[in-house]
Parts: sequence; structure tokens; C-alpha cells
Amino acid sequence: MMSKISKSPNRNSFQKEKFLERRAEEGRTPDNDPDTQSMVDYYESWNVSAAEQEADPEWQRNNMEYDMRSTDWFLAKARAREGYAQNVYAAICNNDFQKLDVILILKEETWGASWRSAGGIVANMRQEGDYINWYCSGIGDGLGNGDADRTKGYVPEGYVTDEIRSDLQRLGWVLVPGGDWENFEKE
Repeated sequence: MMSKISKSPNRNSFQKEKFLERRAEEGRTPDNDPDTQSMVDYYESWNVSAAEQEADPEWQRNNMEYDMRSTDWFLAKARAREGYAQNVYAAICNNDFQKLDVILILKEETWGASWRSAGGIVANMRQEGDYINWYCSGIGDGLGNGDADRTKGYVPEGYVTDEIRSDLQRLGWVLVPGGDWENFEKE
């Protein structure tokens, strides 16, 4: 069953918050500095632009993000289990997906997203946080060693678990072959 597209109230807040912190250190605020206010207005316009785009039926068509963010059972799993949500993020990173549609397959049309976009998609699915809450979550301790937090069921960016692969196929999407995580062992 499809629902209204899921959104995080905190989406696109990270950059604005960090910008305002830097400006505050200089004694500049939106109240006393027109340039700061202008930049705040710019950051706040992102959600308006995103809402306009997401309402466009053309954007919704053949878009895995839309399918994930508007399918009740998929959203319920992402909201119920942090590890599942991270696995969705990891699967999106470094991968391309294809809609199970003959014409799209013949045209070799694929869908993919950046790591930052993937983090934002998951934040929107869970209706909390921003992209930064998921960005690089597969790296583990932040040293870039690829040792994801396996105690939470996290996996490295680019790895697609069997559960995620199956759930995406249920949504009508398949992983385009060519990833380099075939030999990754979770245990």
C-alpha cells in the first residue's frame, strides 16, 4: 500500500545549523546581518523546492526513492529497526538499481543516489534527523577502515543484504550487477 511520501522535519537542517554556529562565532546573526539572513532563506528554500519536486508525477515515476518513501510496509521496517534503515542506506551507496520494467531494462535506465542523498532518504523514511545521521555509517568508528558497527547490524556502504535485496525486489527494483561486495562476511 502506498502512503503519502515520508519526510523528516529535520531534513536539510544540518548545513543551516552549522552555518549559523559559524556566523554566531563572528557575532553575526540573521537579525543583525542581511547576508546571514539571506543564506538562512536559501537553506530554508531547499525544503520548499524538494516538496515541489516530490509532488511532480514525473519525479515520482520510475524513482526508487519515491517508492521507498511512500510504501507503508517498507517505511514500517525502516522505522522499527535502525539496523534495517542503515542497511537501506548502505545498499543505495555505490550502487545502481533498475525498475523491473521491460522498456526501462531495454533502455538501460537506472536509478542511483549519492551517499549524502542516501542518508537524506533514510532520514526522510524514518521521519527523523538529517542525512548526516546516516552518512558514512558503514565506516564504523570513523577511521575509514570499513569496519561497520556490526553489533547494530550495520554493513559497509555499497553492500546489499539479502533482506534489502528481497525487499527492493518486492518494491519492483533490482540491483544492477557490478558491485564489489559479493564476498563480504557480516560475522
